[in-house]
Amino acid sequence: METRIIKFLSKYTVFSKHLEKAIRENTFFKVFEKGTVLLKEGDHSNECYFILNGCIRSYFYKDGEEITNEFYTEEQVVAPTNYGKGTPSTFYLECTEEVIASIGNPVLEKETFQKYPELESLSRVIAEAMIAKHQETFAEFKSSNPEERYMNMLKTRPDLINRVAHYQLASYLGVKPESLSRIRKRILKKNDLS
Repeated sequence: METRIIKFLSKYTVFSKHLEKAIRENTFFKVFEKGTVLLKEGDHSNECYFILNGCIRSYFYKDGEEITNEFYTEEQVVAPTNYGKGTPSTFYLECTEEVIASIGNPVLEKETFQKYPELESLSRVIAEAMIAKHQETFAEFKSSNPEERYMNMLKTRPDLINRVAHYQLASYLGVKPESLSRIRKRILKKNDLS
């Protein structure tokens, strides 16, 4: 499992044997059953996750309605906005499938970064890449209509169709489940005509 993390991190840096050894010795994994709630609204977050297998959904409640704001899958980092800050979370994290993840926490990170400063630099590079990707995704979402969002999801994250519940997918796209059904029918009809 450590090999997959090293392969992912290699996209951002060249690894020395020393650094590779440090990652292998300081990486901890855990398996979470489907339905496990990793974080609740109001909780303090002292764990972040690197997903090797599975899917984690982030959601919140607004006016009594559950709103899905993200799905995290393989090779994605889940770092709640209140991670290590001692502030309450405004959302939930739930495993929509069995999840195998590497677990991080602020104390372990501090110790590891003091021993291996190059890992701290690498973490910053990855965080910057994650922020840039999130901004790009958000801008695209804001500038598109629901059908365009669905088509974009089919291009960029088609696996979500079979991995998450219809109502969660609809919420993620900013529509009601019945609207998502209509969008799917329209697209199928267009494809049948072409």
